[in-house]
Amino acid sequence: MKKFGARLAAAGLLALGIPAAGHALESAPVTSSRAVATLVTNTDAIQAGGQFKAALRLQLAPGWHTYWQNPGDAGVAADLTFDLPPGAKVSPIEWPVPIRVAEGPLTTFAYTGDLLLPVTFTAASAPVTLTAHATWLVCRDICVPEQGDFKLALPAGTLSPSAEAPLFTAAAARTPVSPTFHATVSTDGGILRLSGPGLPQGVTSAQFFPGGDGQTEGVGSQTPIARDQDLLLHLALGTTFDPHAPLTGVVILTTGSGVTKPFAISAAQGSIPAATPPQPLMFLLLAALGGGLLLNLMPCVFPVLAMKAMALARLSAADRRTVRLEAGSYTVGVVAAFAALGAVLIALRGAGQAVGWGFQFQSPLFVTLVAWVLCATGLNMSGVFSIGEGVTGTGQALAARRGHAGSFFTGLLAVVVATPCTASFMGAALAGALAAPPATALLVFAVMGLGLALPYASMAAAPRLAGLLPRPGRWMTTLRQALAFPMYGAAVWLVWVVSQQTGPTGVLIAGAGLVGVGFTAWMLGTAQSSSGRSRPVAYGVASAAGLATLALLTIGTTPGPETSEPFTPARLAQLQGEGRPVFVNMTAAWCLSCLVNERIALSPTAVRAAFDHAKVAYLKGDWTKQDPTISNFLREHDRDGVPLYVFYPPGRDPVVLPQILSEGDVLQQVAKLGS
Repeated sequence: MKKFGARLAAAGLLALGIPAAGHALESAPVTSSRAVATLVTNTDAIQAGGQFKAALRLQLAPGWHTYWQNPGDAGVAADLTFDLPPGAKVSPIEWPVPIRVAEGPLTTFAYTGDLLLPVTFTAASAPVTLTAHATWLVCRDICVPEQGDFKLALPAGTLSPSAEAPLFTAAAARTPVSPTFHATVSTDGGILRLSGPGLPQGVTSAQFFPGGDGQTEGVGSQTPIARDQDLLLHLALGTTFDPHAPLTGVVILTTGSGVTKPFAISAAQGSIPAATPPQPLMFLLLAALGGGLLLNLMPCVFPVLAMKAMALARLSAADRRTVRLEAGSYTVGVVAAFAALGAVLIALRGAGQAVGWGFQFQSPLFVTLVAWVLCATGLNMSGVFSIGEGVTGTGQALAARRGHAGSFFTGLLAVVVATPCTASFMGAALAGALAAPPATALLVFAVMGLGLALPYASMAAAPRLAGLLPRPGRWMTTLRQALAFPMYGAAVWLVWVVSQQTGPTGVLIAGAGLVGVGFTAWMLGTAQSSSGRSRPVAYGVASAAGLATLALLTIGTTPGPETSEPFTPARLAQLQGEGRPVFVNMTAAWCLSCLVNERIALSPTAVRAAFDHAKVAYLKGDWTKQDPTISNFLREHDRDGVPLYVFYPPGRDPVVLPQILSEGDVLQQVAKLGS
């Protein structure tokens, strides 16, 4: 109504001979409950041979979205074609940068709100009439393909900004430009390097949108690593990544001052050294040294340290060389044990890369597993169960031995008996070792060992310092239990990370795993405190619970339901005539809700087993491309788009299932067949 009033006012001004500055030229709208589409221009008049901007404008209803040129895991991009007058030229759509839309395990690249998809038009003559046809897809809980035909007449005259010109200016600010800096992608697709003149300074966050479907996984905003004059971004390798072709896409860089600039890049393949900037490495080493020092206050380590310190005190009358050799042997033993631990974890990292983990914390599987490890660590530190029972006594016996060999092996055993206390640090070290280069991982573990040995090595220089050590007591147990709560907090944070990656299903799996970890730890503690025949039984239950918990990681990779048949009305009628129950799934490759429902509600083993047992025929209608047969079926059920799920029990009326489908919805309908 407001726009109609503005046009009426402009007409009145023209009738009075007064020109209406900047009046809008806009086509008749194509309207639905989901979007209003029009064809607009940034000028009210054109000149022969001049250039101007035209655009498809989509005003999307709240909650609805449409898609970028690469829609991501689902969806389809809008299309705009012109019936060109003789001599006229038009550019491809100049796509503004999209946003990420995550639904369950899938990620799409989309637009919401008021969207402008501009093209550059070159007119051979004036006036000109623009005739265009457009198609677009809008999605919320369902996906509905829409289309429209548009016509817009532009008079000859001096180029002047239209009322819609500010929309074009705003779209231009969100349209990627060609950079002057260089882009390189590692041959394994894991790292994107930006370097050279024109690279913005002080970049604090970055996003990458791949130009091709499946080149990379949908990684959100991240903090780039600054190294020399370069910026490094970690990417998650996609299924269609070609190690012999450039990686195209859009990178969005945001500086500390809040300036955001999008760039269209084509990254050539190249070798990129591992990202190990000096300052973060120094912080990592300081943290490792501090963690090693903290271990000396743990109940499992402190007795070994105290006994060895007393041995040094007894050697105070000996020459300084003997004392230093004793301390040096102990230090070498500790560092050697930590280095061996680091080597094992590096080997695990190599195995992880061999099976394609890539950049590990972008893997929901890895993040879930680390959350469980940290939870188990906290339960251990809280005293629910113990690790390394009986080893402390062995360490104490060896600590009393004389000679350099005794000191060396005491250092080794100090690390072994520290296992219950180092578990929290091992969890963080595991993540660091799996993400860092091998040399960095070994260095971190060696420095952690140096931190553990540092007090003893210091007392070698001044043996009388041993007398200043606090006496072992209950305070050490309290400290250990208090340090369990940061582990629980870290586990909760990682579950939140999983929620951002996979949605509610991932949170459910991670949460169920935390319950399994708690039950396993409780049974393990019960076994350790019991005796007789009940002890092996408790160990068996703990082992079974641990294996069942790990089995949760396989959920989400199960195959889909029984092989489907293409939907046709004739096949549906034939199956109904045979008295078979039929499940009809109307879907499309661009429908995000459809793909999520198929993963969550139609893929579980229970659904496949129920279909097999009840001999349910599974028909799938693919509406990826317009199909009149499926369109008619949708209209028969009062639907404009997909997904649509209809269950046909023999001899009964068909049942339309919810658009947001659950496993329980499907199983409930199959179970009713028996009644």
